[in-house]
Amino acid sequence: MGGSTVVVGWPLGVALAVLVALTVAASLLARFDTARQSAVAAVRAIVQLGAVAAVILAVVRSWWSTVLFVSLMVGVATWTSARRMTRARSGLLAGVALLAGTVPVLAVVLATGTVPLTGIAVVPVAGIVVGGAMTATSVAGRRALDQLQARRGEYEAALSLGFLPRDAALLVVRTSSTDALVPPLDQTRTVGLVTLPGAFVGVLLGSGDPVQAGAAQILVLIGLLAAETLAVWVVLELVARGRITRT
Repeated sequence: MGGSTVVVGWPLGVALAVLVALTVAASLLARFDTARQSAVAAVRAIVQLGAVAAVILAVVRSWWSTVLFVSLMVGVATWTSARRMTRARSGLLAGVALLAGTVPVLAVVLATGTVPLTGIAVVPVAGIVVGGAMTATSVAGRRALDQLQARRGEYEAALSLGFLPRDAALLVVRTSSTDALVPPLDQTRTVGLVTLPGAFVGVLLGSGDPVQAGAAQILVLIGLLAAETLAVWVVLELVARGRITRT
């Protein structure tokens, strides 16, 4: 392919192989114990995106298949967040946090007509929002459970002072767990000054207008910030109320 888009061919394969090798080498030299995970993640990304690219046109032609595809995204994201937080079945309630973050954002952008009600528009936007909510849910939920375990004495001290279990738990976990919002906050603050994120670059690579690129990126960033904030709020409530536990 020509123009300003990424060239698909052997140079892309070489670039990907070198980048994966660089990641693995850095992990090994730094003794991060993530070399194997990085390699597996890269291979999975290539296979999964290849499969999606092969079926995406068929999926977006039907509204029902689009809904099923987005539901599959939510299901996989729920399972991923659940496994990151806990091995207990209660981790599947991560899906509640994901939906709490995703549904309002999609409802707003679709109801206002900002994103057309077509599969080819809904699928990528939903993927971005679900992915952001998944990451925020995983980080906040796991950190909250870690803090409750590590600071059990503080939790029990709060209970002895008359705090309700939910309030005592939130007192312990709220500050550290909301660190999950630092990345989206920093990205939103510095967009255009430090980074040119994916939606912006994607529109430009697709030969779009810079104004269109900027509008798309602003929509994505603000939507992600809203989705991740809602998801973190809900997952902290679920942990604080004892709905999501380590056992």
